[in-house]
This record gives sequence, structure tokens and C-alpha cells, in this order.
Amino acid sequence: MAEEKKEDQDVPVAPVSLLSTSGNRKRKAEHHAGAAEALRLAVGTDKKYDSITRHRTEVERAVIDREEQAEEIIESLPKDSSAVPRVELYLPDILRDTVFVGHLVTDLDSVAGAIGAAELYGGIPALASEVNSETAFALEKFGVEKPRTIEDILKENPEVDICLVDHQQTSQMNPLISPDRIVGVIDHHALQSKTIVTEKPIYIDIRPWGSMSTIIAHTFVTHGRRPAKHIAGMLLCAILSDTLNLLGPTTTDWDRLMVAVLAEIATVDDIQYLASQQFKAKSRELAHMSAVDLVNGDQKSFSFAASGFKGEVGFGVVETTDDDIIMDRASELLPEMVACKKEKSYDCLFLAVVNIVKLRSKLLICGPTELALAKDAFGGGLMEDCTVMDLGGRVSRKKDYIPVLTRTIKNGWTKPSGVHRGPSQVELSELGHLEVDPVDPYGNVKRTGSVLQGKKGISFSLKEGEKAGDAEESNEDAPTID
Repeated sequence: MAEEKKEDQDVPVAPVSLLSTSGNRKRKAEHHAGAAEALRLAVGTDKKYDSITRHRTEVERAVIDREEQAEEIIESLPKDSSAVPRVELYLPDILRDTVFVGHLVTDLDSVAGAIGAAELYGGIPALASEVNSETAFALEKFGVEKPRTIEDILKENPEVDICLVDHQQTSQMNPLISPDRIVGVIDHHALQSKTIVTEKPIYIDIRPWGSMSTIIAHTFVTHGRRPAKHIAGMLLCAILSDTLNLLGPTTTDWDRLMVAVLAEIATVDDIQYLASQQFKAKSRELAHMSAVDLVNGDQKSFSFAASGFKGEVGFGVVETTDDDIIMDRASELLPEMVACKKEKSYDCLFLAVVNIVKLRSKLLICGPTELALAKDAFGGGLMEDCTVMDLGGRVSRKKDYIPVLTRTIKNGWTKPSGVHRGPSQVELSELGHLEVDPVDPYGNVKRTGSVLQGKKGISFSLKEGEKAGDAEESNEDAPTID
């Protein structure tokens, strides 16, 4: 698949030299950010451009911060894994020739995990149900053939052994799988109700990590096996998906380390670009994504240092062919934006919903500071109690959003004083916590226990005739909750 033009890189990047030095070892940097050294040169250390700083994302930091560990691991792996004696590996024979299959409503982690496990243990990957758009993107991106369905495999061989991946509950199993044929489980979920019961001991590998594919990647390297480039790419995409680009509540240091290792093996050009494109592919099935996913999925942060405003601005983008699907969920998204803003200590947070067919966008506005800045910067028509602004034909964060905000702030914009704050000044402790929804077949992350949940709407107002001159020092812009 041809690489699309990287329109979502929001600030210029420094050119990468063809030969760079990492420690005492010279390495070729033939792409912008596959290697940590190339990524560091491309992005810089929260590099400043005039009055704006583009911060590294979490996945970029993970690759750069774990460069030495990743290189040490990769250099220890033989180029040809077939030369490694199996007797030294302890790869259990019980899993050889086994069919590895994920859960119903299959996601990227269960498919990539099945493919990786089949390669590692010498088995066959299978699908429990049809792949989603995100998985289809990863398969095409790394040139991997879509596995056969478990129905087709069982039709040919009803007695084949089965290893469940990314699940162990009977409610998530394909109904054609007989518990008597299960010989293994590789998973990262809690043991809860409806966990399988077997008559004999089976192979179990369950670890409290953010992704099942992290387990497979870790097993590859700890057993001296180097995954092929396409396998590394699939496992990498799966970890990014299950951990919300390493920002999810289940993310561990093992996930971060394996992302650094796999990005190098898969020679990924730009880890953030891959994450962004993957999110866009996932967004084709927006109805199944949680508010947490949508607000955080393609979000970047910027530091401004101008005469009138010094602070952090987050800007997220959701691209879709039907923006009504997203706008109908504004009552979910606005409270989540407030929570995200406070948790990340942003001064402002915006979420643009872009219709990629009509090439038009709308801006979700979660607070009075955002409203004031959006008015001065974009001047679009307001609706829905001033929580939505029509941005017209502006569709690119790189070209249409960040440059306009930068120009407005550089020209002296300041936070307004005297904004209506309302009775509900939400504290961080009142925003609940994130968790994986145990009953959601898509494994989405949701927020629970927030005082903002269940509210019908959020509205904001600025004083009539107010000058945006006397800025408040506080960045705790709490919404008025109707």
C-alpha cells in the first residue's frame, strides 16, 4: 500500500542525516523515525519553533527513551532463528501444530497475537470472526495474509488442538470450539466468570500487561527468536491499539519496551505517523469506539510562549466519512474532554471532527478559555450552547488549525477574565478513573465514577463586551453543568 502524504505532522521536522552515531556504533538512518536516533533528529527534544513547541507523543518518547535497551535486545537476537537449537528454548511441544484463535468480535490484538503465536510456536492462526477496519489496515500495511476462519479449519479437521489467545471466557469463544480441544491460553485479561474449565492441565500464559501481543513479542526475544519484519509490524500495531498508543490505564513498561524493540525490527518510518494512520483506520467504525478512545486517539500537545499567553494546548482530531455519528455523541465527548484537560494539565483542549468526504469540520469546545480562543482564531458560527463551532473548509491540523492558533496567540491573545464559571468547579479527584469495560466485546476503555457522567449538556458564556485582556492565572476552567 502506498504511503499517504504525512499531513498530520504539525510542525517542521529537522532533516535526518544519512549516517548518524548512536554510542560507539554507526548506523544508517534511511527513514525519518524508525530508529530512535532518526526519531530524535526528526522530532527533537520537545523542539521549539518560534513561539510554539511540538511535544513528543508517548509512543515517540517510548521509542527514544528505551533506545539502548531495544538495541541491546535486538543485537542479541540471531539473524536466522532456525539456527537456534529448540532444546534451549523451551517452546512447549503441546502448542506445536495448534490452531491459535482469538475472541468473537475479533480485534487487532487477537488477530496479531494469533499470527505471532502461530509463527513462534509452529501452529496455524485463525479468525473467530471477521476482521475490523483497523486490523485490515495492519494486515495490508505489513503485507500479511488474512488468516482463515476457525469454521473452515474445524470443518477440515474437527479434532485439531486449540490455543485461545486474548481471551479465556466461554462467552467470548467461537461456539464451534469444543473445550475438550483446548490445550492452551495466552491472555492478558483477568480470570472472571465464565472462564473455561478443562478436564486436564493445559498451557497457560497470562500476564497483567497492556496487550496480549506484548506477551508474544516478549516470548520471542526471551527465547532468542527474532520475529520477521511483518510479524513485528503486526505485533507493534496490536500493542498500540490495545494500549491507546501507550496512554491507556493498562499500559506497562513491558509494553513500552516491546514497542521500542518491534519498531526497530519492523523498520517503521515514523511511529507516530503509524499510530495516527491506524487510528484513522479504526475510526471507520466509530460507533464502537468509546469517548476516551475518540478524545485521546489522535491528540497532540503544544506549548506556547508568547507575551500574552504561556501554556499547554491539546488538539485532537477525528476523521470520519459521517460526522453526524460523532456530533451525536457530543454529550459524551465534552465531559471526557474536561476530564482529559484536567488530567493532562492543559490550558486548552480542542477536538476537531473532520468530514473527509465533504472536507468540512466542526470544533468541540469544552471550556470558556477554549471558546474565547476559538472565537479569536477561527471566528466560526457557534451552536449547541457554544460548545460547537463550524470551521468550514478547514480540515488539516498541520495547515489549518495549529498555524491559526499560533498566529492568534503570537498577536497578543490572552485568557479572558470574568468568565462565568458556574457552580460545578470540578476537582481532579471527582473525575473517576479509566478502566477496560469488562462487558464490552470491543474491549474499549471507559471512564467510571466521574461527577460529569450523566449530565445532559455543558454550556459556557463570556461577559458581553468583555475585552480579552485581563487573563486569569488559573488554568482550571470548570464548565457550567446544566
